[in-house]
Amino acid sequence: MAEPQDPFGPQDPFEDVRRRFAPAALEAAAFEGFTPGMMASAAARSGVSAAELAAAFPKGALDLIIYWSGSADRAATAALQDDEAAALNIREKVPRGVEPRIDYLRPHKEAARRAAAFLALPHNAPTGARLVWNASDEIWRAMGDPSTDFNFYSKRAILSGVLSSTMARWFADDSDDEGETKSFLRARIDNVMQFEKVKARVRDSGFDPAGMWGWLAKVRYPEGR
Repeated sequence: MAEPQDPFGPQDPFEDVRRRFAPAALEAAAFEGFTPGMMASAAARSGVSAAELAAAFPKGALDLIIYWSGSADRAATAALQDDEAAALNIREKVPRGVEPRIDYLRPHKEAARRAAAFLALPHNAPTGARLVWNASDEIWRAMGDPSTDFNFYSKRAILSGVLSSTMARWFADDSDDEGETKSFLRARIDNVMQFEKVKARVRDSGFDPAGMWGWLAKVRYPEGR
């Protein structure tokens, strides 16, 4: 399985421009949203020229969100790299990947809310789904997931659901300690672990979940049709 490509990684030649621009833009986005006008005004305040802005964020505000999401992914995976994290089980590792991602976004929580709304627009929805999938993939890789088969996709799909629902709960959580978000995350992880137990029992019974899709294809598209 190929490594995920990050167009806004630390070796990007425009990384310095993006680092200078992003704080001003995210501060403005909390009030103005992710608009061309916000991008232009944030560039002026951060000393980024129009040419630099166009080169660093060719898709405008969408590229800003992609860059910010990738930075949050790196913050999440960094929290899973030490020896202490390596000794944890999956139930303990998942919050250690999800919560640092939220911590990274917290200084600009209102901008994160607006980014989620921006990504929910029909023409941005595919990018939003890809960003959630990428975040899940990065966290699973950081946890040392070795799977390359059907489990590779099922694990990332499940964690994508956990991430999406937890982020939605976080957006609505205005408590000081965000305790409701933390409780919600752990409840979702408990749900996942129960699912894994059921899946293990099904697998032990001899049922092949990957083979199910081939069987359904034969039902839907029988040979000779």
